[in-house]
Amino acid sequence: MTVTRTTPARRTGGDRLTPLELGAWREFLHVHAVLTRELDEELRRSHGLPLSSYDVLVNLESAPDRQMRMSELADAVLLSRSGLTRLVERLEREGLLSRADCPSDARGSLAVLTDVGMARLAEARKTHLRGVRERFLDHFDDAELEQLGAYWGRVLTRADDA
Repeated sequence: MTVTRTTPARRTGGDRLTPLELGAWREFLHVHAVLTRELDEELRRSHGLPLSSYDVLVNLESAPDRQMRMSELADAVLLSRSGLTRLVERLEREGLLSRADCPSDARGSLAVLTDVGMARLAEARKTHLRGVRERFLDHFDDAELEQLGAYWGRVLTRADDA
């Protein structure tokens, strides 16, 4: 039996997705929506911390001096500038981060992770990583995870080229 593979170059065009394309796209969207909803609910229930807040804290933790320009942070967490501003204001009220003037740009400001934020992140990290492993990573062996990483990288490379 001969298997014919359609390359991406031959799948372009048309005003509808093929059943194969539509199935893959819908499953990707469904998996993303379900996993992010479940991880968000788990963090909220266990730590009073939404997934978007966790994402902000993780990005700040890994940044030099635990701080980032607000514009860079917005890009890193995939929020609009106004959405990030509202989230940062809430996290600042909770004492998880503070804001500071940007020394290299008088118009810019920095979000800075506080010690309280570091402690909250450390507590939430255990819950979040357990959830990520159980809901996603445990479904694949190392070779499959490597391949998935390559696939997502390919998608992002093409998106960056567009």
